[in-house]
Amino acid sequence: MTSFTRTARSRVEALTWVQRAFLGAALILFAYVRWQTDTLDERVVHDVLLYIVGPLALGLTHGRRIGWTVDRTAVRNTVLLALFVLPFYVVGSSLPSIRTFYPLWETTLAPGDFLPHAIKLFLLALATETYFRGLLCVGVRDLGPKAVFVSPVVYALLHSGKPPIELALSGPTDVLFGAVDYASDSILPSVVAHGCGLVLLDYLVLRPPVFPPEAVLRWLRWVPVPL
Repeated sequence: MTSFTRTARSRVEALTWVQRAFLGAALILFAYVRWQTDTLDERVVHDVLLYIVGPLALGLTHGRRIGWTVDRTAVRNTVLLALFVLPFYVVGSSLPSIRTFYPLWETTLAPGDFLPHAIKLFLLALATETYFRGLLCVGVRDLGPKAVFVSPVVYALLHSGKPPIELALSGPTDVLFGAVDYASDSILPSVVAHGCGLVLLDYLVLRPPVFPPEAVLRWLRWVPVPL
């Protein structure tokens, strides 16, 4: 073992869990942006390996479950959060910018096409929530309630290139999901809300709008971003 290796190892061993979590999260994020994908199948493999396997391995080796727990509180908060975000997905599916942008990967409403598509979307949501709300929120709850504010900036930056309204809401959504997961000590609420939301959104944009787009634009004309 070289002196450099010994020094690096001793410095890592001297880090607290929170510091190690941040270091691991940074390395995972670096790999995430460097590893490009094209198809949905490639994206699922990419996200599962980096956003699920990586954080879980880091957490479990340190005796941390990073939010992978379920109890009554988590189930109750899951239902409440899902009901709260449902109208946003339903109304959002009628916005022209959302209907133009989604679905990100080609699919149809035929059960043989949409069911595998939905499962893959849910896996992407599970991966995202494991990294952002698991490792970077519930996982670092040693910081106290301010752990909720660790990931919103990075989460918002990863939404760049998406419709302006989605980008504008990504930061507040991150804080909301983080706050609920932090209170639940579980990522179940955000996983279900995010996963079901993604599936519902793709389903709705493949169908005629729930509300007339002109009416939705009129209702939301006060919103200061393009819709």
